[in-house]
Formats: sequence, C-alpha cells, structure tokens
Amino acid sequence: MTSQRTRERLITRLSDAGISSRAVLDVILNTPRHIFVDEALASRAYDDTALPIGFGQTISQPYIVARMTQLLLESGPANKVLEIGTGSGYQAAVLAQLVEHVFSIERIGALLNRARQRMRELKLYNVRLKHYDGHMGWKEHGPFDAIIVTAAPAEIPEGLLAQLAEGGRLIAPVGVNGKQQLNMVTRTLAGFDREVIEEVSFVPLLPGSR
Repeated sequence: MTSQRTRERLITRLSDAGISSRAVLDVILNTPRHIFVDEALASRAYDDTALPIGFGQTISQPYIVARMTQLLLESGPANKVLEIGTGSGYQAAVLAQLVEHVFSIERIGALLNRARQRMRELKLYNVRLKHYDGHMGWKEHGPFDAIIVTAAPAEIPEGLLAQLAEGGRLIAPVGVNGKQQLNMVTRTLAGFDREVIEEVSFVPLLPGSR
C-alpha cells in the first residue's frame, strides 16, 4: 500500500486538482508520507485525506500541503521559511526539499520529538525545530521570506506579520471551525495585501505549549 504505483496515483490526483508545480509534485512523490503516520494508518498514507496523528491533531491532506507549498514558492524566492505547527513534520519535510532553511514551531512536545526523529531518518538537516507557542513566531531568526501556518487562528497573529520580510508572504487558514478560508498575506512597502484563496478545514491554532 506504500508502493510507487500508489504514490503515483496520488500525484495524478493532485495534478488533476490543479497542482501544476513539477517541483512540488516530485517532492510529494518521493517523500514517504507513511512514516509520518501511525503504522496502523500506513495503508491510507497516500490517500488524499487528512489523518489523525494523536493529541487531537492531524497530518494535512496532501492536496492542501501541495497547494500551500505551491502558493509559497510561486509568489517569489523563499530561502528562509517559518512554519507554525510542525505536527507530524510532513509539511516541514516537503518544504525542506524545496527551500534553503526551514524553522518550525510546535506547541506539543511529544509531537515535536517524533518530528525530530523523522527529520533525522530522512537526513533533512536544514530544518530547525522549536517547542514553543506558535503565535509568537521565532523572532531571533526573522525576518522570514515566507511563513506557513498549518492550524487556524481566528485572526492572523500580529507577531507573525511583524516577522515577515518586505515582499514576504504568509499563508494561513483563518477562521473558526466550519468557516475557515486560506489567506495569503504579502508584506509591501505600504503595509499588507491580503488575498483569500479557498475554503479549508484545519484544527485551531491554540496558545501556549505542553
């Protein structure tokens, strides 16, 4: 169920759904999503669906990972990317193969430890992980060319917008459960431009760490 043919069927579905970046599709094809889920769910790892990873969290649907990654890359250079919500580590692993540096924050320590092990297994040494409240960002490593948020705040935290470089963009689901929209915010000389991309469904972005 984790064969090359199974992975290629997923890539065909993503392409049919509008993912056009060959670089993004190739990375998703070659990234072993099954190691980011519990062994009991490995047979579903290449379905285009979100899956539970424990602690009330999920690994995002491959289409959403591909869509957010494509948006991030097609909007300009992104050598330094901040991710809010490491979760399983899958989105960070995809980004790490496409950009120079990934900084990723997770509030749940047990999830972060598992993600760290997976990065070592995949030899992705350009990912730095931190156990912290994602609302606060990672100020000492900013500003960032791009910020990707993988859980939904009711509103985009001001602290994250402040850590965007000029010309940088932030991609985040925004809203409460059942009424979320994927937003892309670009920092300009005059302030921030916001574009709504599509309806989405994410777990909420919660404060604090544990």
